[in-house]
Amino acid sequence: MRSRVLLFVLTLSLAASLSRSSDWPHWRGPNHDGISLEAIPENLPESLPIAWKAKVGIGFCTVSVVGNRVLTMGNQDDRDTVWCLDAESGEVLWKHTYDCPLDPLYYEGGPGGTPTVHEGSVYTLSKKGHAFRLDLETGKVIWERDLLADHEFALPEWSFACSPYIDGDRVLLNVGRGGLALSRETGETLWMPSTETSGYATVVPFPGGESAASHLLFSAKALIALDSSSGKEIWSYPWKSSRDVNAADPVVVGDRIVVSSSAGTEMLIPGSGGSEPTVSWKQHDLKWYFNPGVKIGNHLYSLHGTTHRPTELICTDVETGETIWSEEGFGSGGLKAAGEIVIVFDLGKLTLFRATPEGFTPLLQQQVLEGKCWTSPVFSNGRIYCRNAAGDLAVVEVVSK
Repeated sequence: MRSRVLLFVLTLSLAASLSRSSDWPHWRGPNHDGISLEAIPENLPESLPIAWKAKVGIGFCTVSVVGNRVLTMGNQDDRDTVWCLDAESGEVLWKHTYDCPLDPLYYEGGPGGTPTVHEGSVYTLSKKGHAFRLDLETGKVIWERDLLADHEFALPEWSFACSPYIDGDRVLLNVGRGGLALSRETGETLWMPSTETSGYATVVPFPGGESAASHLLFSAKALIALDSSSGKEIWSYPWKSSRDVNAADPVVVGDRIVVSSSAGTEMLIPGSGGSEPTVSWKQHDLKWYFNPGVKIGNHLYSLHGTTHRPTELICTDVETGETIWSEEGFGSGGLKAAGEIVIVFDLGKLTLFRATPEGFTPLLQQQVLEGKCWTSPVFSNGRIYCRNAAGDLAVVEVVSK
């Protein structure tokens, strides 16, 4: 009897442990909202151990994590590499390398899009339009495309930066003014409304749209709602930013949309029958430059500012756009969340705090890396992944294995 009780307790303990773990298969996580499905412990030590570090080349993409595999990208000597690393040790399991210019225009350069893992395959896009489907186990090329050579797209000033978005049998990319769909199976082009210049954000699912297949595309000069099955534009909302830097993904709040850039932030309410959205609120003192915020409860938590202006960590009322509190001393990094814990990585420092409109009180602040750190952190399977522009990847152990 005692042994059966002990076995039952151990089984519950194992189930609880497994429930705390969650893969992060693509940019912005399982639900495309920047929020992990697992939890961070309430009580944290003064500092967390570094599980391992790796050098992955110059760039700004984050990581995707599925099981024991960590996928990311970097550039060295004008060659991009897609890395597959062991999540426990950082050991290289495989890599795929191809020619692609670093293109350091006013910054270090290198890839900005994160690999997407789906049903045993890895999908990637380089800043110059090299699209790949690779086998997750071996790194073998299943298909590849040179989208610039094939379609002569106009490149945005800083080239492509989106991550692939998987929608059924389609791979959706922010390439061209109205986006692009490739066949997930073969890589062939399914639809392509325009070869004009694109924005930098990744496609966002919009379940509140008129069509079940509706998605949001933050293009160079507008926010576009599209039917992903055909590429048809359902509606568009003009959005002009300095040098067309529409880079932060829109955040969906029910049937409404928060859109932001260096031009400011607006909450949009889509109209019916394909009519242009109306504005619920505007906030000119909230600007998402590269990375979007996260919604927790009735508030948005984000980094406000640009690379050439002061930046703050800021809490915003999602219903009114009112600034609830702000905290100085931050740069142009990014953030994610796990439950009600917000994870910020910025200026090489990892900051964890509880999301509350009452104010900012850090649970942990720890210097992890040096140098420019614009890349958003990732929390998956008990570890936080941090990366700088030079290509140093540091993996912080939050939940001991």
